[in-house]
Amino acid sequence: MLMGKVVGSVVSTRKNENLVGNKFMIVEVADHMRQGAKQIIAIDKIGAGIGEYVLVVQGSAARIGSGMPEAPIDAAIVGIIDEGLGLE
Repeated sequence: MLMGKVVGSVVSTRKNENLVGNKFMIVEVADHMRQGAKQIIAIDKIGAGIGEYVLVVQGSAARIGSGMPEAPIDAAIVGIIDEGLGLE
């Protein structure tokens, strides 16, 4: 599980039919949790907004956590962080 900050959104008018109707957000992964990319695109089924800190899962946990086990999802926002130590 990763922690990051939502910094933007992605609009895609043409996509896999299993993804239609979903929102995609750009998440900047916290420095101390980063293993690869600085930013990732994650499906958002919980309504996170730009500027909010979120919890993100990847891989099969993303598909299961978003309730879409058959969709081509690699990252999903599964929680909005209300408060926490070491967020920045």
